[in-house]
Amino acid sequence: MKYSRLYNKKTKVEKFAIEIKGQWQMIKDEKITFLDLINLPANKIDSLQMELIEEFESYQQRISFQPTAYRDFMLYEKHAIDAARGFVKKYMVYLLPVVMTYEKIFRRPFPKLKPKKRFYQHPIYYMGNHLNFISEGDSIKIPSYTKEMDYELELGVVICKPLKNASIDQVNDAIGGFLILNDFSARDIQLDEMDSGFGPMKTKNFGSSISSVIVRKESLIHQVDNLKVKVIINGKTIVESNTKDKTYSLQEAIAYASWEEQLYPGELFGSGTIPGCTGIENGVMLNKGDTITLEIEGIGSLTNKID
Repeated sequence: MKYSRLYNKKTKVEKFAIEIKGQWQMIKDEKITFLDLINLPANKIDSLQMELIEEFESYQQRISFQPTAYRDFMLYEKHAIDAARGFVKKYMVYLLPVVMTYEKIFRRPFPKLKPKKRFYQHPIYYMGNHLNFISEGDSIKIPSYTKEMDYELELGVVICKPLKNASIDQVNDAIGGFLILNDFSARDIQLDEMDSGFGPMKTKNFGSSISSVIVRKESLIHQVDNLKVKVIINGKTIVESNTKDKTYSLQEAIAYASWEEQLYPGELFGSGTIPGCTGIENGVMLNKGDTITLEIEGIGSLTNKID
């Protein structure tokens, strides 16, 4: 079951809709909110007053909700290592022979490419700008301060209940749904920002994108660790990957975020980049005029234009 917010191009009216068995149905209740929907028990969905959408092309999908906060984890060791190697190739070429020689001889990652100790102790994350999200079909402008615009394909999750010092079972109960997240990044300023001793700032906070379609928890909760994903730029498939092999599960990560900290309904969490699904890893960065589409099995796609 999928949720979206649809804007009727003819009537100028915007309402929530639910896809049930491949058919989109408009919810007639104008007062219902996103949190109302994802909190509604599955056996209560039929109690909603809905109308079958006959001409879906007359509607435009819009961002379903405004996150109350945004935490982006880094749950994949492979991404961390491969991205670090990509930074060496692009910005520290003088170190590349040392790295490549070591990896060829010892057949393992160069030690400095691996995440720091805390990564292996707790899920790590940064707090992003939760007010600068765009969605399906929207354009994003390349910031004036970067020449290296990148993308990051991530699995997003939104909670619908408050959490504090939560157990895994409590996190599972609080998860409302899953979505596609594109964590856009300005790579050529990222190293300087991270070396400052603080987390990413202008590297990330200019904008991110989330899919207008959100899949209800019950539809994906047992598959989130084995979903096929794809990055497509200008119609060409750049990479195919999978959500498996996280160092921590999403539930473990959210539980850690709730450690002595109150989390609220509507907060958004990112899985961190799925391995291979960034230009810094696969070598294909973004340029003005590009169209990028991210796909996650079971959810759908997210397409944005680069201005």
